[in-house]
This record gives sequence, C-alpha cells and structure tokens, in this order.
Amino acid sequence: MTATERAARTEEADRLCRSAFSSAGGDGMPGVALVAVGGYGRGELAPHSDLDVVLVHDAAADVGKLAQQLWYPLWDARVDLDHSVRALPEVTEAAAADVRVALGLLDARHLAGDTSVSLRLRTDVRARWRRDARANLPRLRDLVRERAARVGELAHAALPDLKESTGGLRDATVLNALVATWLVDVPQADLERCRLQLLDIRDVLQAHAGRATDRVTPELWGALAEGLGLADEHEAQQRLRELGRRTTHLSRVTWSRVEQLLAPRPRGATSRRPQLERVADGVALSGGEVVLDRGADPAQDAVLLLRAAAVAAERRLMLAPPTAARLARSSAPLPDPWPAEARDLLVRLLASGRGLLPVWETLDETGALDAVLPEWQRIRLLPHASAVHRFTVDRHVVESCVEASRLIRRVARPDLLLVAALLHDVGKGGRQDHSVAGEPVAAAVATRMGFAPADVATVAGLVRRHLLLAETATTRDLDDPVTVETVVRLVPDLETLDLLEVLTEADARATSPQAWTSWRETLVRRLAARARAALLAAPGERGHEQEPALPAVLPEGDGACVETEPREDGCRVRVTAADRVGLMADVAGTLALLRAGVRAARAWTVDGVAVSDWETDGGHLDPAVVAERLGAVVRGSADPARRVRVGSGGLPPTVLVRHGASDDATVLEVRTEDTHGVVFLACRALAAMDLSVRSAHVTTIGPQAVDVFYVQEPGAGGLTDERAASAAHAVRQALERASTLDA
Repeated sequence: MTATERAARTEEADRLCRSAFSSAGGDGMPGVALVAVGGYGRGELAPHSDLDVVLVHDAAADVGKLAQQLWYPLWDARVDLDHSVRALPEVTEAAAADVRVALGLLDARHLAGDTSVSLRLRTDVRARWRRDARANLPRLRDLVRERAARVGELAHAALPDLKESTGGLRDATVLNALVATWLVDVPQADLERCRLQLLDIRDVLQAHAGRATDRVTPELWGALAEGLGLADEHEAQQRLRELGRRTTHLSRVTWSRVEQLLAPRPRGATSRRPQLERVADGVALSGGEVVLDRGADPAQDAVLLLRAAAVAAERRLMLAPPTAARLARSSAPLPDPWPAEARDLLVRLLASGRGLLPVWETLDETGALDAVLPEWQRIRLLPHASAVHRFTVDRHVVESCVEASRLIRRVARPDLLLVAALLHDVGKGGRQDHSVAGEPVAAAVATRMGFAPADVATVAGLVRRHLLLAETATTRDLDDPVTVETVVRLVPDLETLDLLEVLTEADARATSPQAWTSWRETLVRRLAARARAALLAAPGERGHEQEPALPAVLPEGDGACVETEPREDGCRVRVTAADRVGLMADVAGTLALLRAGVRAARAWTVDGVAVSDWETDGGHLDPAVVAERLGAVVRGSADPARRVRVGSGGLPPTVLVRHGASDDATVLEVRTEDTHGVVFLACRALAAMDLSVRSAHVTTIGPQAVDVFYVQEPGAGGLTDERAASAAHAVRQALERASTLDA
C-alpha cells in the first residue's frame, strides 16, 4: 500500500462525489460547493475510510432540492458517508467555537460547484485559526492531553491505535494545525516521513482486517510484517513504534514551545529574544529550554550531557533537542569508571519523577543515550511477552524509575534503588530468564558507573531477585517457615530487603494497576515484614504467629460457622467446621457457585476443629448466603461441578511437584488458562485421594493462572514421591476433563 494507491482511492471518491453533485443538479449553481474535509480533504483515504463531506452554500442560496438529491447516488454506490449541509457563516462560526471542527476544516478541499465558496471557506477558517490561536491552543492542548491519558502512546501501548494513540495520525494532524497558526514550526520533512509511513501501515492493517480499524491487535503483527515487506512480527513492531516515538517526540517538543508562547511575559520585559540564564556549569536556560551556556565545551567536559539532562528533568523543562544532539556528537567520552559527579548526576536524573520521561526521550531520540547507557539498545521498543504489561520494556523501565523516585525515603540507599530500577529488565529480549540474564549486565554497568564492589553486588542482586517477593508472596504459604527461610536465604541483609521491597512496588506500579492491587500489596508487605523479623531474630527464635481464636459458639455436626469481612478489592471469608477431608473442596465449590474468585486460602485445625480463611475478589459476600450454599453443597443438593469453568481454548494445564518448597507439606503448582473453579476442582481431586489441602494461593501472570496447593496426608505431613506424583496426575486429569466438558 503506497501513497499512489491512496491517491487512486481519493481520485475515485472525487469522481463519485462530482458525479453525484452533477446528477443532483449542482453544476452551474452559484454560491454552492461540495467540500471534502478531514482525512478525505487531505487525500488520505484508507481502504475502509468513510467520506467526510460538507455541502457549503452562501446564506442566500437555495439548496433544498440539491441537498435532498445529492446523497442518494453515493449511498447507492455503498459509500460510507459522513455528510452535512451548512451555510458558509455557520461553518466558519462552528470552526471558531470548536477546535475539533476547525481541525477538520483546515484541510478543506474543493470537490465540485462554485470554487469561490470553497476558497472563501478555506481562507476564512485559516485566517480565524491564526487570529484566535492564543485562545484556541489551550483548548487543543487539553484535548490532546485527555486523549493521551485515555489511549496511551503508539510507541509503547500493548494495543496501539494508529490514529488516536499519542504519536499517531491524530497527533500528526494536530502538529500541522500548530504550524498553521504561524506561531511555531515543526521539522516538516521528518513529520511528513512519519505520517506517510503510518498511513502505509494503516492501509495494510485495514486491507487485512477487511474493515475500518486503527487498532493493532496481537494477531495482526504477522500480517503487517508481510504486507510491509518486513522480516517478522518483531520488525513490524519496531517499525511502527519507531514512527510513534518520533512523532511523539516532535509533538512534545512543539507543545513545550507552545507553552512558552502562551506563558505571560515577565513584567518589564522589552525583548522577545530569548535570554540565556546560567543555571549550572556549562548549562543555561533559554526560552524555557535547557541549552549550553556560552563558552561551554562538551569536548572538555565529559559530564556536561548528564548535567544538562539532570537540570532539565529536575526543573520539568525540555532539554533542547539540538543541544542533546550536539552533546551526543561532540562530548568527551565518560571515563571508565565514571567520576563521582557523573554517577551523582545520573541518580539526580533518575530521581526527578515525571520530569525524567521527556528528557530521557530526548536523549534516546538524539542518540545521546548511547554515550551514557549503550545497553539501552537491548530493550529499546521491545514489546513485553506478558499481556499484563501496559508498556514496552524500555518505557516500563522509565516508569519504574518514576515510581521508585516517589519511594526513595523508605530506603537508606536511594542511588542503588534507582539504578536497580533502571537496570531490572535489561536482560529481556533473549531466551534466558531475564533476571538471570540481566544480573551480569547490571553488574558490568554498575562497575562502569564507579560503584564500590559491595554496591555493585547489591545492584546485581536486586536485578537477579527483583521478582522474588512478588512471586513468593502470591504463590506460597506465608505461614510456612520454609517460605520465609527461602527469602532470607536469598536476601543477605536488611538494607537489601528494604531495597527489594521498594523495587518490587515500583516495578508492579509501573506494570499496570492490576499488578499492584491492595491484596498483592498486603501479601508483599507481610512477606517482607516476616523476612525482616527473621533477619533480626537470633537463630532458633523464629516462630509462627499465634492463630486467631475460635468462635464462641462452635458448629455441630456438618454445620459451619461463616464470617465475612469486606476488603477494598474483595472479601475475606472464614469458615469454621468439624475437621474432615474434603472440607476445603466443599468451601471452594461454594465460592465457585457464588462466582467469587479465590485468590488465597489457608487452613488449620485446633482440637479437631478446622478453620479456613479465604481471600476472594469481587464484591462482599453475605455470611448467611455462604453458609446456606455451603450446607447445600455438603448435603449434595448443589453440585459445583456443574457450574465451574476452566479455560479450553489454549495449552493444556500443567501440574508440577515443587520439591523442597515446604518442610511439612507437598507443594503442587498448577498452571492453566483460567482461575475460575480451579481451586475447587483441585481440592475435590485431592479429597478423593484422602488428602488434605492446608493452603491454596492463586495468582495471574498475563493470561496464565498459577495456583499453588500445600497438600498433606491427614495428620501425617508431606506426601511420598509416589503419592505426590499420583496427586499431580489426579489434579491434571480433573482440570483436563473440565476443560473438555467446557469446550
């Protein structure tokens, strides 16, 4: 798909519109014109674009009959049409009142009729746009910001939208509208190159999808690669995201300059020429941007680039792209190891919060980042394999630094935290576990930066273990001594534990809201607190927490006492009943019937009485309803197996025995597509083998659920290897049968 094909589509659409105008009797009518606006006005029709047209007329012209007849031939031709009829004064007034209307009309193009009407329309709209620019631009800026918050960035979004995403076709249109104000300029050749290539990609996308769409879903990357003549899906993603990043950068730079134009001039200012204000050695401010001071010599000052970047980020200002590009070309190379000033400036840059993002983007776009962190190319615009991530790997890393900057007062070494946040995903992109692959890379970078050997080991260890707390907290029993001992064995001291806890939070917050719910936060906090207590305790003094007291009135027979407690994002359910094999399966089945997703469960016995705590998602559960439904399940009048659902459209479930994960139980790890009903099916299969489930822990990694069960022989502890293998097989069979039935 090329500009030539878009021109052919536009020419064919023009022919249809002119023919319809002529057939309706429009030829020769004075004061009436048919005008194309928006993308059609720009001649950018995609394979499934609609035609956006306006019948414009002088106020005195009678267009009633023409307006009634004009659209029928186009509808008969099965054209997707967005049409309106407006008097010329109405059109120009609408453009003055609504910047969205003005954006479409700035690209108005004559199709048929009185050319003087089209000329007056275009002239009036553009003249008003320039005249009212200082009033219109804040409105346009607000629209751009709202769209950015709603849709995300083309360069980094998991499901990029070619039109609406920041850095997409809509932003290219806005940039051209900013140029039309005559207040600012944009590198036109660069913008046009990006815009035309994005149009090519949209053409391929719509041709393959067979409909009007601008959103690239995962299954379409292969078709895009083939249609664009690229090697594979990865190359297609790189192409699209490079274009989005470049357009985003042009947009941010331009809007930064618009902000300076709109800012009130200081009282007493007489000259519009930007003045240099020295703010650091070799660094100055000019027109709201960070530039080089007079006499600054990058060839003699190796840390000048980092100094300029840190100043810009801390002051939330734009690092002037020409300045960054010059520094990239002519800066003296940083010595190996870095001097202390360079290391401190990098930490200041990473600690600057939201000011980091545009500055880092400028460093990346101008090539200046290669002088500071050549390893960045490993993850630049790299998509995440997991759907839970909302950004590409490189943007996620920057967002992790932003999140970490908000938490630095919780750690004794903010510098190590921020550098670890910058490097924690540097191992992604290969076949090896990224934590393992990233550890030696992080060690090499930290060494080059001049950190002491002990600090290098800490940074490398944080990168190697940055998933430890989150994965352990959500998939292991926190009351099992082995769980805490596992963490303590891998985390050498309290300072590292503090750093790891904060890095875990920053990483999760930067991933997505679903990655740091209040439930996950509570689990990580509990695990970190217990590991901290274990590190502080003398050997042999680590013990269990005291179990909560039993209810004052204990249930009789097969009855159960049910208590519920609402949580911010779910509900805690406590069930107390006479101890028996299969009780966990009955409670899990009851919750499945109530459509309550189980996130974690823990059980213990006190003098023959079984108590189980369940963390569920969704809304609050009425204890009376839970008790009534549990009674029905126990009596057999309600069968949860008829209502549960597990995934059936992908890979089969796997069940693994995790040897050594507990001293007094056998740990089964279940991986499957869907969480609903899995806990019930597993517990029921284990109960059929006369096995008890001490606890269950549910988490989701992208589209995959990971459920972990601590299983015991009643009153005897862990299973033999043979029994463990049989239990794993029984759970797998139960899930496979349910999956087959669901299909």
